[in-house]
Amino acid sequence: MTKTALTILLASPRGFCAGVNRAIHIVEEALRRYGRPVYVRHEIVHNRYVVHSLEAQGAVFVEELDEVPADRPVVFSAHGVPKTVPAAAEARGMFYLDATCPLVTKVHHEAARHVIDDRQIIMIGHSGHPEVVGTMGQVPNGSILLVETPEQAEEIVPSAGKRLAYITQTTLSVDDTAGIVAILRRRFPDIEGPHKEDICYATTNRQQAIKAIAPKCEAVLVIGAPNSSNSRRLVEVAASAGCPRSYLVQRASEIDWNWLNGITRLGVSAGASAPEVLVDEVLDACRERFELTIEEMSVTRETVTFKLPAELST
Repeated sequence: MTKTALTILLASPRGFCAGVNRAIHIVEEALRRYGRPVYVRHEIVHNRYVVHSLEAQGAVFVEELDEVPADRPVVFSAHGVPKTVPAAAEARGMFYLDATCPLVTKVHHEAARHVIDDRQIIMIGHSGHPEVVGTMGQVPNGSILLVETPEQAEEIVPSAGKRLAYITQTTLSVDDTAGIVAILRRRFPDIEGPHKEDICYATTNRQQAIKAIAPKCEAVLVIGAPNSSNSRRLVEVAASAGCPRSYLVQRASEIDWNWLNGITRLGVSAGASAPEVLVDEVLDACRERFELTIEEMSVTRETVTFKLPAELST
């Protein structure tokens, strides 16, 4: 049977960012230095393939510290944790490693500075996301008001007479966030924003890359987990950029091949916590069904790296 032709436009940058690489290396190096098991509070990054790979090496994933023996190392995930978590670990005399992405830590420092300056903070982000929980947990209760939508930005009522500042989750849609910021600035002209945007370079670059390919494609596949904020944003960005047939899949096995019936140009990208091996898996699955041509489209080259914590650097 003759295969039909399919051109894949492969977005670049895609996949792992520097913060994800660092977090995974922290767990791997902890296993090498301290032996099995090493405990990890929450998924180190939002990707089941990565979690299962680390479990096979001896990592044990838990949701709370009370599940961790006091004599074993524990790693905090890349999303960051409230201040109460390391405080509880220290109270129990536990050895912990903080894998919080340095760009998330930057937002934590901003929040702390605004509290010192007696500003009320408006955070743009998704309720319940671990990064938002961790950031809000850096400052006293009530210091941060959470805004998720333009409608909430129009309706939010800060404390009377308080100076204001805003911060954002690092993995949001660049365009959607800009719209919310515009509303806040219109309503509160003196609101202080970050000196450098909080949405991280990797989120921005992956959204720019998918914007470049989406208008040229009849369908787009984004490889990533359903609980990965940056992956879900890529699907939304692809749809708004001109390709409404945009789908999120964790692996090739989740592809509904009916999605690709009759198409000749498919876009492929991956969220910042999805390893390249899963991209290769999707390409191989397509290769089995189509006469494949792959065109990589790059919008920038990433060179960012982050150092491991001092405890693992000697």
